[in-house]
Amino acid sequence: MATSVTEEPFPFHGLLPKKETGAASFLCRYPEYDGRGVLIAILDTGVDPGAPGMQVTTDGKPKIVDIIDTTGSGDVNTTTVVEPKDGEIIGLSGRVLKIPENWTNPSGRYHIGIKNGYDFYPKALKERIQKERKEKIWDPVHRVALAEACRKQEEFDGANNCPSQANKLIKEELQSQVELLNSFEKKYSDPGPVYDCLVWHDGEAWRACIDSNEDGELSKSTVLRNYKEAQEYGSFGTAEMLNYSVNIYDDGNLLSIVTSGGAHGTHVGSIAAGHFPEEPERNGIAPGAQILSVKIGDTRLSTMETGTGLIRAMIEVINHKCDLVNYSYGEATHWPNSGRICEVINEAVWKHNIIYVSSAGNNGPCLSTVGCPGGTTSSVIGVGAYVSPDMMVAEYSLREKLPANQYTWSSRGPSADGALGVSISAPGGAIASVPNWTLRGTQLMNGTSMSSPNACGGIALILSGLKANNVNYTVHSVRRALENTAVKADNIEVFAQGHGIIQVDKAYDYLVQNTSFANKLGFTVTVGNNRGIYLRDPVQVAAPSDHGVGIEPVFPENTENSEKISLQLHLALTSNSSWVQCPSHLELMNQCRHINIRVDPRGLREGLHYTEVCGYDIASPNAGPLFRVPITAVIAAKVNESSHYDLAFTDVHFKPGQIRRHFIEVPEGATWAEVTVCSCSSEVSAKFVLHAVQLVKQRAYRSHEFYKFCSLLEKGTLTEAFPVLSGKAIEFCIARWWASLSDVNIDYTISFHGIVCTAPQLNIHASEGINRFDVQSSLKYEDLAPCITLKSWVQTLRPLSAKTKPLGSRDVLPNNRQLYEMILTYNFHQPKSGEVTPSCPLLCELLYESEFDSQLWIIFDQNKRQMGSGDAYPHQYSMKLEKGDYTIRLQIRHEQISDLERLKDLPFIVSHRLSNTLSLDIHENHSLALLGKKKSSNLTLSPKYNQPFFVTSLPDDKIPKGAGPGCYLSGSLTLSKTELGKKAGQSAAKRQGKFKKDVIPVHYYLISPPTKTKNGSKDKEKDSEKEKDLKEEFTEALRDLKIQWMTKLDSGDIYNELKETYPNYLPLYVARLHQLDAEKERMKRLNEIVEAANAVISHIDQTALAVYIAMKTDPRPDAAFIKKLIVFTSIGHELDKMPQISKQSRDWHCSLECSDMDKQKSTLIDALCRKGCALADHLLHTQEEDGAVSSDAEGREEEGESTLDSLTETFWETTKWTDLFDNKVLTFAYKHALVNKMYGRGLKFATKLVEEKPTKENWKNCIQLMKLLGWTHCASFTENWLPIMYPPDYCVF
Repeated sequence: MATSVTEEPFPFHGLLPKKETGAASFLCRYPEYDGRGVLIAILDTGVDPGAPGMQVTTDGKPKIVDIIDTTGSGDVNTTTVVEPKDGEIIGLSGRVLKIPENWTNPSGRYHIGIKNGYDFYPKALKERIQKERKEKIWDPVHRVALAEACRKQEEFDGANNCPSQANKLIKEELQSQVELLNSFEKKYSDPGPVYDCLVWHDGEAWRACIDSNEDGELSKSTVLRNYKEAQEYGSFGTAEMLNYSVNIYDDGNLLSIVTSGGAHGTHVGSIAAGHFPEEPERNGIAPGAQILSVKIGDTRLSTMETGTGLIRAMIEVINHKCDLVNYSYGEATHWPNSGRICEVINEAVWKHNIIYVSSAGNNGPCLSTVGCPGGTTSSVIGVGAYVSPDMMVAEYSLREKLPANQYTWSSRGPSADGALGVSISAPGGAIASVPNWTLRGTQLMNGTSMSSPNACGGIALILSGLKANNVNYTVHSVRRALENTAVKADNIEVFAQGHGIIQVDKAYDYLVQNTSFANKLGFTVTVGNNRGIYLRDPVQVAAPSDHGVGIEPVFPENTENSEKISLQLHLALTSNSSWVQCPSHLELMNQCRHINIRVDPRGLREGLHYTEVCGYDIASPNAGPLFRVPITAVIAAKVNESSHYDLAFTDVHFKPGQIRRHFIEVPEGATWAEVTVCSCSSEVSAKFVLHAVQLVKQRAYRSHEFYKFCSLLEKGTLTEAFPVLSGKAIEFCIARWWASLSDVNIDYTISFHGIVCTAPQLNIHASEGINRFDVQSSLKYEDLAPCITLKSWVQTLRPLSAKTKPLGSRDVLPNNRQLYEMILTYNFHQPKSGEVTPSCPLLCELLYESEFDSQLWIIFDQNKRQMGSGDAYPHQYSMKLEKGDYTIRLQIRHEQISDLERLKDLPFIVSHRLSNTLSLDIHENHSLALLGKKKSSNLTLSPKYNQPFFVTSLPDDKIPKGAGPGCYLSGSLTLSKTELGKKAGQSAAKRQGKFKKDVIPVHYYLISPPTKTKNGSKDKEKDSEKEKDLKEEFTEALRDLKIQWMTKLDSGDIYNELKETYPNYLPLYVARLHQLDAEKERMKRLNEIVEAANAVISHIDQTALAVYIAMKTDPRPDAAFIKKLIVFTSIGHELDKMPQISKQSRDWHCSLECSDMDKQKSTLIDALCRKGCALADHLLHTQEEDGAVSSDAEGREEEGESTLDSLTETFWETTKWTDLFDNKVLTFAYKHALVNKMYGRGLKFATKLVEEKPTKENWKNCIQLMKLLGWTHCASFTENWLPIMYPPDYCVF
């Protein structure tokens, strides 16, 4: 057995493939052309400088020349400037930061800032650290505290059976401790590390230090300069293993902490240029190349790319004079080859000769699924993903080698405008280095994200050789060499592999041999506004068509005018397809020349057809085409009534990785399709991909896409449904997964159904009362069960402010073109806890194709804490918000300030998800709808039969709280009764993600709520007031005015005057109490507060009040009369003492008093609580002074006992009238607990206070009590939350 193990060597060459692309043979021929002298920009999640293979190049240079975060996710506002006192600084976290004596700072001034670690930790690391911190820091201590609290409670319960007041409080104290500890465990939330940051200038360079130990001992922390100055980096600890570097901008006012946002970027960098001196078999493709690491994946957006990150990245790429860019990112785009981001990419490529290599996308196997920019931008080389037999064995450990293939998920061309989409292909998987924080040295990843750096590394080898031999090249000549020398793999279609698998050695030889001026040119091919001919819909292939094609040379930047004048190319034009006719020759000079191409698709069989018109220079025909005109024609199958609008395929044989495409003309009136797949094999289970795409002009393919990855068991069956657009061609693709072994036979059927609604979207206005829509069954008998479901309410906001300003030094394009930002501020109220989805309708779903550089919004609570953020794709950035007020800040960037000013009043929407969905009633005729009678139920529609339906308004009591005029409810209409029909009607596959839409959306626009009739007693009150004597009115008004001014003047004269005139007027005493309790010198007037509270209490008949409250629940029929009688009796004698009050007014006062008894109760509770707080504050103040020497200790002790007795009496009196957790009572209950040193009860009240009023002061009270209870772990975690919950200002964009 041992012998057989060693017979076959481990296939190291398959772990990071080089053989398939000719890179290995090239390095054997030219070992020194290993990427030396080439700088590759890796635009990704960031490259970890401490990862294996990322330290040096083969010739000893630093592997990474600079590390930059262009997203802003690691930015720290360091505009606060301080000077040390006695060598110490108070950081923004509140920690004392000790400045080491060996630091050099001539100015003595430090810029300080604060950053929460979880803001820039990669998601996977954050989850790991949260788990570790809970298990190691929280759980052990918390378990001990909980066990001790439970033990004390049990001991007390066993020893005390006497239900005295004192025992009751002690029992409540112990019970509170247990409840609190259990509550803290349930609500446990780790704020993560909070780092103080310092920036200063040492006389030579800017330096930064981050208090990574969170202890203020800065001598133990790493001091760093900008990475490019000395390639310095630090680490956030042995647990995290997260390496970081810094960049300092704007004269020290902005610190950028740069970390990797994920493992992706390091893996990509390792494939392209990793170098392992001791293990050369692990090397990347170009181990001698250097890397510029640019983080464009915004950590705040789960490493989503942003326009800000990409445009800043291209500025850095140009400034660093990079040779190559690798970009393993991309998104579906609504229209190709345009937008601000693409313009900046084009500028870098065409004007600065930077070769831009990008992934084509992982959204196959359907056609036209290439992403932007890789498959849709002319200046970018898009790379598809190829898998070789050696990769299958080495990376995936497959039992057997399968033939080479394209990965099933690799995106396919053509682009929507007819361009081929995929330029070349390269191996799309590798086991390569990942960041140290992953705690693994290497990892298998696959995707066009991996094929792109493989190709990019291969191009770096070519450039290394060209530079070493002083062979001039252009982006055009390199691309032409790659495409003309690529090897086409057998049985892989052109839209998947492009021109073929990159061949490094052959491309290098091509460039060395073909150095003519013509080879350095590029050529722009235009067919109207398109870049190729793409005939897909039935109307486009019904007859021959002529197409005017423009061919224009593109000269390298700085080409001499004489060379432009002398350009004279004699071109031969060829096509190898009989259905395409083109001219035989073209004379091309420095201008756009047009030719006519005729396409006659008549006679072509059903399916996909592709050809090219190629232009050759007759002086060097063996060099391959100078340009190509791609031509694609799709002949769709038709289904009709005779086949019941079904297509059936039986006993279809599938090999591993095999794909079958069906192009079908969707019948007029069809709205959804159902696909049923059945396995004919009894011994093989198989993985399949079901994929369907329909293309609509200026809409991304994701807008009308269905995708399902499924496992089909032996003899198994599955059925799926998806929406379709009638009258257009649809591609339905069924693909066997590339790694699914053994052959399998299946049957499958595609069946079309149609229930058409007259309106593509229902817009219902509540004022209309009844709305009509019509439904038709267009193809066959269909069962209907119409249903309108409303899932959210949408609030429209207008900006409160719009501020425009120029951005900083990072945001200046070549030729000093300054970028500007506009920040729009919006406010909104969240009426209750729930999920919200903010978005900017004008700009959402636009990223690469947007005419603005970028958009980014951040939501803040009323304390300026960041709650969430988002950009172009709102469905990705839903978040849960608690009840409260929130601010949204939206940043939009552009080069032209005038374009920004146009958006100063830009609307913004917040979609609030309903906790329970709402339904609108649907009726089959107008009369039933008008009378609100029988609702529509199930019915069967005959083909072509039309049925009207009538929708009634939503009842006013169903309108969500907070929603009103200007808002609307959003939802969808489903028509089919069948589950599959409903599934198709609800929409999108998960893969649509960012473009998810309901098939028939419904908007219900709200109107003002009905005017509620006011209480009749109010009208009576007004009538009574009219009958008052004017003199009496004047007297009362003067009295109330004096009371009002009494509270503003720090004098007791007005109070004494009013007291004599109105000795029984309760509001006077209440105002006096509030006046004293709100004074700045409150602590000096505690005794007066107690007296004032007693005065209020004495003027309330507590007996009558108690009877009144008891009568509230009296079940007797005459309870209301008895209650009124009691009130009249209780106040009658008071009115008798006031002769100036008329009888009529007395009667009015009596009737009004009945409704004011609740106010009296509230006043009584308020007075008791204010009295109790004053007594408690007095005792707490005395306790603080206990340590001081007192000349009258005995007197003070007696006074303290008397005050404590009074406090206790007040406390128990308060409990008679209300619950201690009443908002008005919480402060008193909290202070009473503090006086009695019952910190568990105190903390329980304090946490409730925080819930009602989450101020920083209330949180500090909680922390103090946690420390007094010995729960230091709770206090520590809560203290770390404070700087996060109460930041000094809004975070920077």
